Amino acid sequence: MEQPPRETHLREQRQEEQERSRSHTVSTTASSFTANLSSTSSTLAYDKEFLRTAPGILMVAEIVLGLLVWTLIAGTKYFLYPVFGWVMFVAVFYWVLTLFFLIIYMTMTYTRIPQVPWTTVGLCFNGTAFLLYFIAAIVDACAVTKELDSHNYNSWAASSFFAFIVTACYGGNAYFSFVSWRTQTLQ
Repeated sequence: MEQPPRETHLREQRQEEQERSRSHTVSTTASSFTANLSSTSSTLAYDKEFLRTAPGILMVAEIVLGLLVWTLIAGTKYFLYPVFGWVMFVAVFYWVLTLFFLIIYMTMTYTRIPQVPWTTVGLCFNGTAFLLYFIAAIVDACAVTKELDSHNYNSWAASSFFAFIVTACYGGNAYFSFVSWRTQTLQ
């Protein structure tokens, strides 16, 4: 004797629910990011040739001259003048980030993290560094007067001079980053 289709359907649904309730299978997947990190070697490479390239030379110049900018200001009573606080922020912020990027390029860490668009990151970093350092250099130069504080005049004037040189270095690196980014986007 054949059961009506509705009862057969309900019975099949109950059986499926019972089977599902008994099954406690958990499936997991590994992300490609984790897989890529675990498949690479644990030693860092050292790219000594990077310092011989134009971007490498400019980066070292940015670090040395940027250090001069913020140490010349830090040796004064800059905290009494908000304008120098802005220059200090830009100088220290980009000094630390440039040091960070130099380490990334020197150790070739960028090759171990291919998910990051390094040419775009470099272009954005150098472009914003150029723009903000240019503003900071102008602000620094405009704020330096003997009437403001004759005791700190020489330090502030020197910091302004070096800020413009660092700005030019970041401008050069922004150009090289743009060329690299443009070459990669055309491929």
